[in-house]
Amino acid sequence: MNFCHSDLLGLRHLSAAEITHLLDQAKPLRDVLDRKVKQVPTLRGKTVLLLFCEPSTRTRLSFEMAVRTIGADSLTMDISTSSASKGESLYDMVKNLEALGVDAIVIRHANGGAPHFVAETAKVPVINAGDGYNEHPTQGLLDLYTMRERCEDGDLSGKNVLIVGDIRHSRVAKSNIWGLTKLGANVFVSGPPTLIPPGIEQMGAYVVPNIDKAIPEMDFINVLRVQFERQDSIYFPSIREYRQQFGLTEERMAAAKPTVTVLHPGPMNRGIEIDSAVADGPSNVILDQVTNGIAVRMAVLYALLSGNNGREKTDKAEDVRP
Repeated sequence: MNFCHSDLLGLRHLSAAEITHLLDQAKPLRDVLDRKVKQVPTLRGKTVLLLFCEPSTRTRLSFEMAVRTIGADSLTMDISTSSASKGESLYDMVKNLEALGVDAIVIRHANGGAPHFVAETAKVPVINAGDGYNEHPTQGLLDLYTMRERCEDGDLSGKNVLIVGDIRHSRVAKSNIWGLTKLGANVFVSGPPTLIPPGIEQMGAYVVPNIDKAIPEMDFINVLRVQFERQDSIYFPSIREYRQQFGLTEERMAAAKPTVTVLHPGPMNRGIEIDSAVADGPSNVILDQVTNGIAVRMAVLYALLSGNNGREKTDKAEDVRP
């Protein structure tokens, strides 16, 4: 099948077949990263703009590597030194960037819905690299890819996945829940009640108050950090208490299946949501996630820029806003 979307704004609006298609496309591209010469000419002549309006390390550098490896050129825009500091609107910025001749825009923004606005404005494909508390679709895809690699048949159907931590402020959690449930996994979330958003069950996730009871049944545990920079109030009494109740410690992991896999999207707060013994232990695939992210983002770029997605930018059939 072809990927019949003009943008990638979230996993919420993708079908299981479309998600699987992107993950399958990432596999041969992942193999490129093991070659002596890590580059293919697939998108030669294309230029991808990286518009990061909030701090990022892994996602920005991963997109830069993905663009370079698949043969395209990248332009990275420093928002702090751009005309936005002079009051230029996001609309005018996008139209001017299009006039420069870019072929796609990758945007990360602190405000939920900003990539959707850009997608409605731009004539070129738009990729959401994280928006507010909404979604982070390429992180969701790379997490799914990494989990599928740990399954003998590559099938996540029926697997138990625990997402633990700051669910309320995590766009990674949202994309993981949408993607995992569509692929048939059983998704459980755990964290302080104040950090579990109301209505999370409507997305298909089950709330687990006590992670000690859940861990022995899990095939995958995806640990999220507490996002202090996005919190506007105090959500739990102390870091010490948070670690005692929800931290993934070596003692807790002793009750897990021998085959359990631990993921973390980064950056990690060692000693808070995860202990170093777990983060560096045999069950973790944290660095694999980083490498797999390059391949997944290459697959997304290919799907949107190869000319085979079968969808004109002007033909938007559904409302993709959060």
